[in-house]
Amino acid sequence: MKKRILSLIVLATLAITGCGSSKPNEELDKFAEEIIVNPDGSVSEPEATTAPSDVPTEAPVDTQTETPTATPAEEEKYFVTFTATTTEGEAWNSEKFADSKLTMINVWATYCNPCLAEMPDLGELAAEYDAADFQIIGVVSDVMAEDDSKNIEYAKQLIEETKASYPHLLLNESLYMSFVGAISAVPTTFFVRQDGSMVGYLTGAMPKENWKTLIDELLLKEQ
Repeated sequence: MKKRILSLIVLATLAITGCGSSKPNEELDKFAEEIIVNPDGSVSEPEATTAPSDVPTEAPVDTQTETPTATPAEEEKYFVTFTATTTEGEAWNSEKFADSKLTMINVWATYCNPCLAEMPDLGELAAEYDAADFQIIGVVSDVMAEDDSKNIEYAKQLIEETKASYPHLLLNESLYMSFVGAISAVPTTFFVRQDGSMVGYLTGAMPKENWKTLIDELLLKEQ
C-alpha cells in the first residue's frame, strides 16, 4: 500500500506543471538554489541591487560609540542523503558523491520526450569527463524499486536505446524524501558537491554544448 500511495503522490506532483515546464517551485527553493543558465550554458550571476537615490548608501557614524564588527553568517547547506537501487539491481547511496568533485543527478521519466531526447548527450558527457572530476546519475521518477519487472525492463530498454550508460536509480521512499518529492516537472537536474551538499538545480533539458559549459563552470568553482 505504501508503494502505491507514493506512486500516486509522485505522479500527482509531476502532473502539476507537465513534463518540461520550468514553473518556479517554492518547495524546492527551500533547500536548493535555482541555477539560472544563459543561452550559451554559462551561469548568470545574481544582479546587484542598488539603493534608491533618496536613501543614503552609508549610515552616519556615531563617534561616541564603537561600531560593532559584522560577522557573515555561515552559508547554509543542504546535504543529499539516500540509499537506492540501480536499474541493474546494484546498491547505490549518497556516499558515492565522494568519488567525484561534482555529481549531476538527472531526474527523468519514461513518458518524458525532452528527457529521452537529451539522454544521448548526457551519455556522451558522462564518458568525456574523468570520473574523479564529474559523474552523472539518473533517477527514473516514474518507476519504483519494487515495481513490476516489466516496467523496470522498459526503463532499461530506454536507457540502452538512448546510450545513457551511467547509473540510473529506481525511485524509492529514501530518494523521494531526500529531493525527488520536491520537484514539479521533469527533467529536473541537481548538482551535488563531493561532500554531498547541494550546489543547485535547474528544470528543463539543454543541448550538450550548454551542459558542458555549465559543468565546466561549476567544476571551476569546486577547485
